[in-house]
Amino acid sequence: MDIIFQQCRLTDDDFKKFSALIYAKTGIHLKPEKKELLHARLGKRLRACQLSSFKDYYDRVVDDASGNELVHLINCVSTNFTGFFRENAHFDFFAAAVLPQLAGRGNAPGVQCKVWSAACSSGEEPYTLAMVLARFMAGHPGFSSSILATDISTKVLAIAEKGIYSLDKMDKVPPDYLKSFFQRGVGKCDGYVKIKEQLRRLVTFKRINLMDTFPWKEEMDVIFCRNVMIYFTRETQMELAEKFYHCLAPDGYLFIGHSESLTNVAHRFRPVAATVYQKVK
Repeated sequence: MDIIFQQCRLTDDDFKKFSALIYAKTGIHLKPEKKELLHARLGKRLRACQLSSFKDYYDRVVDDASGNELVHLINCVSTNFTGFFRENAHFDFFAAAVLPQLAGRGNAPGVQCKVWSAACSSGEEPYTLAMVLARFMAGHPGFSSSILATDISTKVLAIAEKGIYSLDKMDKVPPDYLKSFFQRGVGKCDGYVKIKEQLRRLVTFKRINLMDTFPWKEEMDVIFCRNVMIYFTRETQMELAEKFYHCLAPDGYLFIGHSESLTNVAHRFRPVAATVYQKVK
């Protein structure tokens, strides 16, 4: 099979068909220069399925009524670069400006903050949010929070739910946070750390496709959707921005990646900081 596969190439027609399917299902726009990348990533799946052509694999995906093979395809094309405290200015603004505002809402004895980490990848972003929230809650009795962490890739969600990371990914985690929220591995787990249960309880992981209707009715206070819309067309970016707007509570916040902008996208948000937007009433 490897010999047969080595002779198999992703043709321009194959690439166009896969690109159209991926865009229709996920909103991800694959530019022509991504052809070789797609060839390499799908090649592994062809071997796993023991197929000898990309046409056969395309047929496998569209003919699979269960949708399982489509999930595998999405896992192959999803980009999952992330890290703890990535683009740290966002977490500074979240802690210094957003949380005090949310804590001051109303006169109720208890205030709950609902945060959504959309496209959470392997979990570093929602766990970073959980650390910031845990520290804030320790100094604000009666303030509680919950984090919904979602991604389209089942592969990275499985990693996120385990909450186990190598020590070399901890370079941006403050030492006191590392001590408070991570358990160091010993023996065969030496060189790894695990998220402590007290932090893990703040996060709920679910598979969500941002192109689908969001399967909940409650409003979110904060949405982190960073370094995702850069892969979408302007039309899809506009649609997603509108969906986020409806999903947020009044005065809620949307954080996008530092390499992204809503400047050229029609939206109803008010910019309040670098790549941070607020829902206006």
